[in-house]
Amino acid sequence: MAKVLIAMSGGVDSSVAAEIIKSQGYETAGAIMSLYGDEGSGKLEDIADAKRVADSLNMPFYVFDFSEDFKKYVITDFVEAYKNALTPNPCVVCNKFIKFGAFLDKAIELGFDYVATGHYAKIEFDEATARYVVKKADDETKDQSYMLYSLSQEQLSKVLLPLGGLSKDDAREVARTAGFDNADKHDSQDICFIPDGEYAAFIERWCGKTFEKGEFVNKAGEFIAEHKGLINYTIGQRKGLGIAAPAPYYVLQKDAKLNRVVLGSNDDLFLDTLEAENVNFISVESLTEPMKVKAKVRYKQKETEATIYPLENGNVKVVFDTPQRAITPGQSVVFYDGDTVLGGGIIK
Repeated sequence: MAKVLIAMSGGVDSSVAAEIIKSQGYETAGAIMSLYGDEGSGKLEDIADAKRVADSLNMPFYVFDFSEDFKKYVITDFVEAYKNALTPNPCVVCNKFIKFGAFLDKAIELGFDYVATGHYAKIEFDEATARYVVKKADDETKDQSYMLYSLSQEQLSKVLLPLGGLSKDDAREVARTAGFDNADKHDSQDICFIPDGEYAAFIERWCGKTFEKGEFVNKAGEFIAEHKGLINYTIGQRKGLGIAAPAPYYVLQKDAKLNRVVLGSNDDLFLDTLEAENVNFISVESLTEPMKVKAKVRYKQKETEATIYPLENGNVKVVFDTPQRAITPGQSVVFYDGDTVLGGGIIK
């Protein structure tokens, strides 16, 4: 009998994943990851909720301390990206290095064959290509396939995603039927290590310094006003600039070398071309020639028609059929073929 370790968060989705995997006849255990301190932000409550579910399913339960890995791979990347005028996506990094990295390694070390999580997506094996593929969840409003584009074939071969065919309402109903206390627990929203959403304040605390003020300039490089530090802004931002003007300004670009923020109109935010680096392909080995795809440049966006081109440096050029608003360096662009994830990369 195959052994499965379920990554539990104390929330309803991972609890339902545990219930489903257990009902499928696997030998199971649950584990929660301690990533960023157990005090505050409800972490101790989450551990208690996860343990209650594991106990009700008669599963062993572990708490893994991955806080050093989390600092090294996720928080450091997040802070360095902001310092370099990028806007990172820490959940993508966490999936690659922690949830399907350190956690999976620990599971294998303990003798488990697979890990399971509460992600809304599907993993299937394509006999024709002999490759594992990631597909969208049936419920597109909850689909998290975008977050999984960076996983390797080795990782995908060891992962079970039992919620891919469920809606959120379905999951809550499974939890109620199972008698779980957390059936109606609200979903977590913000970045887990910045629950108040104050990114700039977190970065300054982490670095132990305040970031220099600089210049807001227009596209011609002409001075408009003073800004309060690059880390306070992201591409497409309108609110919080503190500038009185006849027409609203939007952040078009951040220049780390000159400590400048370039402002312009909303129309200026629309671009049709980007370059992606750190590209990972899932359903194909690599990109050897131009390919028509659908792509999206942020998690909650609807993907749209584009063509991707391989570049000599290993990066990929993406040309959209219609210009996209606020393409943001540091975020991920993900490519789809229908409901299948082709791959993705970091917007350069």
